[in-house]
Amino acid sequence: MSSLENRFLDLERKLKRQPLRLNPIKTLPFMIFHYSPGEEWKLRRMVKNLGIQLENEGKNIVFLSMEELLWDSLKAIEQNNPIEGYHAVVELEKDSCFLEAQDQVITYFSDNDCCPLVEQIANRLEGLDPGNTIVFLIHVAAMAPDLYQVHVLLDKLEGKTMVPIILFYPGSLDGITGLRFMDMRDRDPMGNYRVEIL
Repeated sequence: MSSLENRFLDLERKLKRQPLRLNPIKTLPFMIFHYSPGEEWKLRRMVKNLGIQLENEGKNIVFLSMEELLWDSLKAIEQNNPIEGYHAVVELEKDSCFLEAQDQVITYFSDNDCCPLVEQIANRLEGLDPGNTIVFLIHVAAMAPDLYQVHVLLDKLEGKTMVPIILFYPGSLDGITGLRFMDMRDRDPMGNYRVEIL
């Protein structure tokens, strides 16, 4: 059995525990599950099957796609300011180049006042029962290479939701708490000390 499969079985056991407790810090009911980006399709099948299993056992499983959240955030930025956001990025790419458009998206997501990403996640989870719901945060590779510092997302969600979230992180574990997004060897690993990394 591969390392991915062994760790996934460990995740499955943790999610079936009653009561579910992912983190001793009550305001951070989150966990990061890292995997090799080359195993993306295998992981997607495993996550889907686990979701079905947990739903058959009475859990409410919510799949949140970072890809969708990315585009929804750009549209929300545009709603607040019609000369910014989604269409502005599309026009910038047409007029200049992809790298300039990417830099603009990075600027949006670096500005906490401008980027509604965390609020969008919190709003989608509002009203869900934390005792019976588990969120799978998937398609995180959409944030590559630099659109958003994914490893800090869960910290920013602290206190905004009590619904348990598993962030499926495409990248490698470096040491005990270092995460290297998309296995990019030219980048320093970023740490997350407040949630378990499996």
